[in-house]
This record gives sequence, C-alpha cells and structure tokens, in this order.
Amino acid sequence: MSEIEYEFDTRPEQGETMAISDSVVWLRMPLPFSLRHINLWLLRDEASWVIVDTGVDTKTSRDVWRDVFASTMGGDPASHVVATHLHPDHIGCAGWLVTHFDVDLWMTRDEYMLCRILAADTGRSAPDEGIHFYKAAGYTAEQLDSYKSRFGMFGKFVHTLPEAYKRMADGNVLDFGGIDWEVIVGSGHSPEHACLYDAERNLLIAGDQLLPTISSNVSVWPTEPLANPLKDWFASLEKLEKRLPADVLVLPAHGKPFRGAHYRLRQLAKEHEDRLDALLDICSKPMRVVDLFPSLYKTTIDDNNRIMATGEAISHLNYLCERGDMTAETGSDDVTRYCRN
Repeated sequence: MSEIEYEFDTRPEQGETMAISDSVVWLRMPLPFSLRHINLWLLRDEASWVIVDTGVDTKTSRDVWRDVFASTMGGDPASHVVATHLHPDHIGCAGWLVTHFDVDLWMTRDEYMLCRILAADTGRSAPDEGIHFYKAAGYTAEQLDSYKSRFGMFGKFVHTLPEAYKRMADGNVLDFGGIDWEVIVGSGHSPEHACLYDAERNLLIAGDQLLPTISSNVSVWPTEPLANPLKDWFASLEKLEKRLPADVLVLPAHGKPFRGAHYRLRQLAKEHEDRLDALLDICSKPMRVVDLFPSLYKTTIDDNNRIMATGEAISHLNYLCERGDMTAETGSDDVTRYCRN
C-alpha cells in the first residue's frame, strides 16, 4: 500500500461511540487541550468489556464514561483496563475506572513506574536540575518562571493509580474475548509504549506510536538530559514495519482509523531525518536551542508548547551529537550552544 487510506467515511462525535467491528468500539473522548480529542477503544470480552486508554481525569471525561457505561456497554462491567502509555490523555481516568469496576490495570513496567513518579511531583517546586536544563536551552528569566509555575501539572489530570498492576511486555499475547492481542512495544515518544495487534482481524491499536497526520512528540527531559529518544523512535518505526502487514487497519489515538502503515512509518522517519538535515545546515555556527525554533516548527512557540518544543529540539541535537555530527558546549553563562562538526 503506497499511501494512507481512511477506513470510514464517518467518525463519532465528541463523547460518542461507533462500532468498527462486532467486538471493537471507538470512543472519541474530548480533551481540554489544543489537541481536542483522543480515541479510546472498547473490546468486547464475553459478558464484559476491556477498556483501552481512558482520557484525562476531568468531570467531562467521567460524565462521558458514565454515559458509555449505560449506553454502549449496556450496563455490563469492565473486566480489564489497559493503558498504552503514561501520558495523561491515555492514563488519566485509569485509576478511577479500576476502582469503579474493581478490576486490574494492564501497563508496561516503565510506563507504570514513571507515571507514579511524575504524579508524585504534584505540589512540589521545580527542581534545580529542571531550571538548569531550561536555562541551558536559552530560556529567559520570564520563561523560566513559566516553567516553574507549570511544574507538577501532570498529576492534575491523572487519577491516583492503583498500588499494583499487571505487566505487559513485548511479545505477550493477551486473550480478550477469545481474541489474541499481541503486545508490540515501541519507544521514543514514551519509554515503553504498548501497541496491541490482533493478527486474526489485522487490527492494530496503535496509541500514539503511529498517527495518520501528526508526528508524536519525541523529547528529552531534565531527568535524563543526555538521552537519545530519537534513536529509540527510529528503531521502533523499523520494528513496527517488520512486524506489521502493510495493509493492517491502524486504530490511532488521534485522527481516523487508516491503512497504509508502512507508508506512514517511512513518512514519519523522513520527517525527522529532514529535521536532522536542517539542524546541520543551521548550526554552521554555535546556536542555542531556542534559536532553532523558527527553523524547526511552523507553529508559534509560546508558554503552552515551549517545553515540548525544547524537548524535541534537544532530542534531535542529542542524536546528532551521539552520531558525531554535532558538538555541544556550555559556556560561562550556563547556556549550551550546538555547532556542526
């Protein structure tokens, strides 16, 4: 398949559901962010349901879920809650749903552990390591103040997770309603992102690992400033291409279900390769991270997206540094500048 083909002419309205097979239901959950929705999936499991991803923990999300319990789920309980990864739009209501139905939570280990750590930051002051990280990127005093004021916001949208979980790992096969779902783990967007693949019906619940129109954020964070998540992302794209048929029906977390996975995976890789080439052209002289934003991003960078823009820029710079094409030097002003070798 040489391009993307969307599977359905229609999609559910915000907060509504749509059956895409006898045992898979698409729930389009509203989000209070610039990204206005997330796709969640309900899998029929005999006389119950498996919930895959959950939306953020807000009154709006819970109200939608209550309507779904009564309508789409027909009053039947959930048997499992599955979270593809730790980001609040995927994990936010998981703790609430687990408690409501008294069921287990399935996650990969790295996602569960990191989610617990990030949620524990709620109410804490921004650490010195974070302040130094963003100062090194070239932030002004006002921009550092914005970072400090937003630190710990992760937990605002995430209900307390259960104290125990069931671990998913790459290659595991989960039996939901007599259907085998193989776990395929990717990295880069998050540390151990789980996709679920049903080979019998050629379906992939992709989470954020494979989206039809946007590229998932691949960022470096202050906790591991020399990380190379872009290297992991490239490896994950190659892995998915090897393990998935070209005509698999992809059920993404954002956008519409589509076919053309191999084409999209190569397209995603090329987008990042183009950014790497652009950085090598730009950094013929030493440049701060913030100096690179106009060349890397078409959108305006402000307080709402500066952290993610910074993390993604650094992920590309770290990749080039590790490859030997770029050098990073931190000056007496504690700001790091990058230059092509």
